[in-house]
Amino acid sequence: MTEAPESRVLDEALEIIDRGLKDMIQRELVSTDEVANLLLDVRSLLVQNDHEPEVAPA
Repeated sequence: MTEAPESRVLDEALEIIDRGLKDMIQRELVSTDEVANLLLDVRSLLVQNDHEPEVAPA
């Protein structure tokens, strides 16, 4: 059984978020640039999925 593209993208987004949170939680201060970069990474991944053509099942 293959995984739906939306599920794959969601899993990737969650991995990015988890990695970012793991890095940030250990620190007292986090720059706005670091938070913005994390959000932009997640946003680009989600937007990229919206623009991928849907493949009809065979």
